[in-house]
This record gives sequence, C-alpha cells and structure tokens, in this order.
Amino acid sequence: YIGILLCGFSCARNAPCLHPGDLLFQVGETSEMTGAITAATGKERQLNYSHVGIAVRSRGVGSVLEATSDGGVRVTALGDFLARSARIDGRPAVTVMRLRDTTGVAAAIERARKFIGQPYDYSFRPDNGKMYCSELVWECYLTGSKNEHLFTARPMNFRTADGRLPQFWIDHFAAMDQPIPEGVPGTNPQDMSREKFLKIVYRYWQ
Repeated sequence: YIGILLCGFSCARNAPCLHPGDLLFQVGETSEMTGAITAATGKERQLNYSHVGIAVRSRGVGSVLEATSDGGVRVTALGDFLARSARIDGRPAVTVMRLRDTTGVAAAIERARKFIGQPYDYSFRPDNGKMYCSELVWECYLTGSKNEHLFTARPMNFRTADGRLPQFWIDHFAAMDQPIPEGVPGTNPQDMSREKFLKIVYRYWQ
C-alpha cells in the first residue's frame, strides 16, 4: 500500500515508479569535494557516484532522505534532488536501485527518519553523532533478526588511482585538526552501488 502511494509522485510518462527505500545514486555537480570523492572511488568508464539518498514520501510529496554537506540529514523534494545532479545529455545523472529482498525496507526508513537534523560528518568517522550520505544508508539498512549491517564497510581510501593524495583532503582534514582517516572502515556511494543484492530499476540519464 505504501509503495502504491509513493508511485503516485513518480509514475508519470517516461519516469520511474519509485518505491519507499529505493536508493538514488547521484553524480553530483562539480565541486572540490565531489571531485576528490570520485577520484578516490570511481572507476574508469563507469558513472562515478558521489552521493546517495533514500526515496521516501513526505507530506504527500515524493522526496529523498539524505545527508548533505549543506544541510545535514534532511528530507529533500525529489525535483530538487534531481536538479542539483550532474547532467548527461541534459538529463540527471541519477540511477535508482532497489533491494532484491525488500523485507526490511520499511524499518530502514524509520531508522533513517530518526537521524533527521543530525549534522553532516565532514570527518567521515563512525559513531560521532554526525552522518555522511552513505553512512546514513549503511547505518539504517540491516539484515533480518540479527540486525547486522547489510552494506559492507571497507577501509576508506582518499587517494587517486595513482596513489596520490589530493591537496583537497590534506587541507580539509588539516582545517579540522584531524588525521586523514585512511584505512578506517567506512562506506562510499560507488562501492554501495556495486552490491549484488541491489538491482537497477531506472536510469534518469538514459
């Protein structure tokens, strides 16, 4: 029933029928942080996702629950989310993916809503009362009765493919007087998008 309601905002002609809990993987507009993220996590000849959000319905409107650097954890109208994406032939560079087993999706959304208002995690560290985009997804999507994390946390990498550490990250963490969390377990949208328990349901850019 919830899925049918959510479909109402996005099942227009040539548009997807989003379901609650679908994940929207986004190539962000060009910025220093977006560039540094994709340089460290992207793969040649693939879209380099720098952001991910969760499809929800808020006040009767199709929306995306996300953690952003300019607003922390918040609910964003779907149109605004798509508008700030990079473009491929004039279309938003956003791919919608869905869990093959959606049993725990409703619970994941409820967990995610509890983080609304939490500030953005510029330090990319776990358990610090802050949240970055893929950390929000990682924290909320759990498996069955064991409540283990569905997505895999891997040692974080901030280096480019040739092993170089971009000056952006050096300056970014120096400004916070923190060491770069190289190798600390974490997540990123690009790795998440490759999980085999996800399936692509729509590409806005095709």
